[in-house]
Amino acid sequence: MRAVNYCKSALLIVSIVALMLTTGTNVYAGGTLRIASMGEPASLDPHKVSGTWAVHIVGDLFLGLTTDDPYSKAVPGAAKSWTISSDGKTYTFNLRKSLWSDGTPVTAGDFVFSFRRILNPETAAEYASVLYIIEGAEQINTGKASPETLKVKAIDDHTLEIKLKGPAPYFIDLLNHQTCYPVPRHVVEKYGNAWSKPEHIVSNGPYKVVLWIPNDHIRLVKNEKFYDAVSVSLDELKFYTQEDRAAVQKRFRAGEIDVATDFASEQINWLRKHLPEETRIAPYMGVYYYAINSAKKPFTDQRIRKALSMAVNREAIVEKVLKTGELAAYSFVPPSISNYPKSAQVQWKDWPYGKKIKEAKKLLKEAGYTKKNPLKFTLRYNTSENHKRIAVAIASMWKAIGVKVELFNSEVKVHYAELKQANFQVARAGWIADYNDAQNFLYLMETRTGPFNYSGYSNPEFDNLMQKAEVTLNPKKRYELMYKAEELAMRDMPVIPIYHYVSKNLVSTRIKGFEDNPEDKHRWRYVSFK
Repeated sequence: MRAVNYCKSALLIVSIVALMLTTGTNVYAGGTLRIASMGEPASLDPHKVSGTWAVHIVGDLFLGLTTDDPYSKAVPGAAKSWTISSDGKTYTFNLRKSLWSDGTPVTAGDFVFSFRRILNPETAAEYASVLYIIEGAEQINTGKASPETLKVKAIDDHTLEIKLKGPAPYFIDLLNHQTCYPVPRHVVEKYGNAWSKPEHIVSNGPYKVVLWIPNDHIRLVKNEKFYDAVSVSLDELKFYTQEDRAAVQKRFRAGEIDVATDFASEQINWLRKHLPEETRIAPYMGVYYYAINSAKKPFTDQRIRKALSMAVNREAIVEKVLKTGELAAYSFVPPSISNYPKSAQVQWKDWPYGKKIKEAKKLLKEAGYTKKNPLKFTLRYNTSENHKRIAVAIASMWKAIGVKVELFNSEVKVHYAELKQANFQVARAGWIADYNDAQNFLYLMETRTGPFNYSGYSNPEFDNLMQKAEVTLNPKKRYELMYKAEELAMRDMPVIPIYHYVSKNLVSTRIKGFEDNPEDKHRWRYVSFK
């Protein structure tokens, strides 16, 4: 009997292999994907995360009304379809029947609860201002109205209505951002702020949390309650939170990690020679910049901010320090953003570098800083070989105009906490598009933006232009308003744009379904092993 069963099993295996060879199928279901996410998340609560290192994890735990396809395009998520009113201000969503990972139904009421929660000032959600396009959102978030006044309404358990204060061409893209993810009302109300701990958290996405070892890794497993679980290939995800790029690269080379979401640029020549297929570099909608605390002296003086910006040799940084295809940035909004034909660049962009240095020295002298009385301050950056090399290079450039800089490093979680508290003088920052629209970059400098306006920039004219653009439907007029706003910001220089990003990933050749895309978003539900 055993021999017969063995032969049948052997024949079955041979048949399957033959079928795979015939059809060209070369993937298998299951397995554990190991990802270096390059940072320890502050939380797994989608309403309380902001950095890409945290969003990499949260993005596969929760599912918004829309979600990302492998190319970062918005596609139906928790909503299977929607309609938009003729004036572009009312959206009606038809929700698919789905469950939380504990088996509780996901309803339109969960979305109403979630939108009210993130906008409630008591939640202290740093990203709440991104939702101000929803009618009533700003008044609630600033404490001027109760959460119940928000124009997000459950028509029934599977129909949701959202009203905007003006047409927003980016709204469908915005809905797949973590600020719009639903949270389980029944769990939040039971456990309060502790709801997102591994022992309590439930999710509606393709994966669920089973383990979090701080400063080591977070383990997710396939959510069998997910509405499309049958299409999710991987059984398990392990996110390693280590920030040391060089150490991560060694682990990748040793086969201990399958995907690294960044790498040290100084290794690019070696990587291109030895790991050309694994080294993935692609255009990326983001800006690397230095925030200047313009609310504190001496940086209240626009001449000082302009001098520091003029002295940064951006071409030297992208060509000699990074060497991975980044673009020198003389505007805050990256190129190729939808409905934004051209960014507003600084007027001195094309000056010879020697002329920039001469003008920078002149501006500092006018502001009262000379060789006998040099400008001194601390430049902060978060842990990364690339950030350190850039900081050292720029400190040297500033030395050429008589500025003395002390460098200060801290881990990413601490670094951004200090920026949000305005506890810095000049600090490294980066912004990656949440949705493909210039507004997502420029809103960072609006007075009302709050903690993400690191520099404390406040210009009523800038604010007015941005708020007019927010409710303008005509794409050309909307672009013109935002362009004027960016011109003002590049004149006032509360931030120093340094370069526009490219995404840099190391991806094992065993992986199928990883697609380079302009937002560098990767939902692991689409990935499998060869």
